[in-house]
Amino acid sequence: MKAAVFHGPNQMDVEEVKKPQITDCEVLVKVAASAICGTDVRIFEGKKTKGVRTPSIIGHETVGSIVEVGEKVEGYQVNDRVGIMPVISCKKCHYCLNGMENVCANRTAIGYEFDGGFAEYIRIPKAAVESENLVKLPDQVTFERAVISEPLACCINGQKKAKVKMGDTVVVIGGGPIGLMHVQLAKIAGAKRVILSELIEHRRERALEAGADIVINPLKESLEETVMTTTAKLGADVVIMAIGVPSLVNSSAKLLKKGGTLNLFAGFTNGELTEIDPNLIHYNEININGTSALTRSDYHNALSFIEAGLINTEILSSFGYTLDTINEAITNVSSGEGMKSIITV
Repeated sequence: MKAAVFHGPNQMDVEEVKKPQITDCEVLVKVAASAICGTDVRIFEGKKTKGVRTPSIIGHETVGSIVEVGEKVEGYQVNDRVGIMPVISCKKCHYCLNGMENVCANRTAIGYEFDGGFAEYIRIPKAAVESENLVKLPDQVTFERAVISEPLACCINGQKKAKVKMGDTVVVIGGGPIGLMHVQLAKIAGAKRVILSELIEHRRERALEAGADIVINPLKESLEETVMTTTAKLGADVVIMAIGVPSLVNSSAKLLKKGGTLNLFAGFTNGELTEIDPNLIHYNEININGTSALTRSDYHNALSFIEAGLINTEILSSFGYTLDTINEAITNVSSGEGMKSIITV
């Protein structure tokens, strides 16, 4: 089969590799579409290494159709259209037993410890099958829309951590696909006002389509002045960092009203640190938290939102890529020229 094989930083080659063989307890999926995640970009550029093997096949936002089912597998059939939840939790550790399976102490993931979706076929290991990490897709939801379910599920997890509620003023830092998901989810949660900060013009335009009330270019306008002017100098209830830029953490915290929440949603490069004024936390009683991955419940909710037409997936996606043009797809995500590159297999 054809696959894009990751050999190390900035080296991914399209090669002919052996088609995966499954056991009696596994499932083989023919990939229909895979999406490029910001984390895939960081892996490609050598900025994320945990759990990453070389050579390997990465890619963890994947949908497709089942083509082989192990003899001992129940509940799945050939030709079932499925989405794949990449995080495989152990269901036994302290975190799994306390509602935090997304940060399972023994977690493994498709696209990391197991080969991922930048290939024609993907093997779903026994642990993932048994945990029901394969989700059957509604007939009316296309693969191109369904492939957004995994990152949307992560954003749903982030919205819960940020505790966005009705009447809130929400600031989103970064207008890439993740930022625009947060814009839409904040509006669904009842946010009164969503302000988005983004350097790239076409992303600001898409943010308005996504439902943002105010979009600004932080190089030309003051985000802090905009927030304070529109909130009678109170500040935002929630700020979500949808880009992993350490130098923006402190300035993002300054946008909050007393008791507000800063959610560090995006991943940051290992070893890059930030400075933050502790008095912002102490005197303003603000909350700072993070978000990691998704739960199985988040994935089901994400798919339901897409099925119901609540999420505009078109403005999140850039189409026209294949495995043969995957390097271009990654570059266009990294540069911001595109949105979420969708690889059609």
